Amino acid sequence: MSRVGKKPVALPEKTTINFKDGMVTVQGKNGKLTHMVHPDIDLKIEADRIEVVSKTEDRKASALQGMTRSLLDNMVTGVSKGYERVLEINGIGYRAEAKGKSILFNLGYSHPIDFPLPDGVSATVEKNNIVKLAGIDKHLLGQTAARIRQLRPPEPYKGKGIKYAEEYIQRKAGKTGTK
Repeated sequence: MSRVGKKPVALPEKTTINFKDGMVTVQGKNGKLTHMVHPDIDLKIEADRIEVVSKTEDRKASALQGMTRSLLDNMVTGVSKGYERVLEINGIGYRAEAKGKSILFNLGYSHPIDFPLPDGVSATVEKNNIVKLAGIDKHLLGQTAARIRQLRPPEPYKGKGIKYAEEYIQRKAGKTGTK
């Protein structure tokens, strides 16, 4: 049995959940998220919590129970509090600029890169080198941050590039000039 799947998901105030025909919808102050639940999984919804129950007792159902519980917890947290991801841009001349529903990056290439933001993700740029992404869908936010980081990954010699704020870049020693 899944230990994660057995834990109930707490529902904060002003957050509602509907489960009908295998589709779960969570609605809160920040927005609304939907997810399709596997047929081997059932939900028991009470006033202040949700319990995820597997219909069978095999390994697959146990894994699905834990995964569904984690996804529901992420959905509830997203619609009630929201998620934020911070990226840092390091390098001389590297900068970003928010333009409506896109971000314009200058990352040392011969051309600027216009990165369109998906629906549900918003961005703010501080001091031209700190990009803050916010949204209610944790998966979409993480994918967007990873795609932005891929534009210019940090390199190990000078640390130039785009990195997560909490990421540590292990540096390599460069060439020595001795003969």
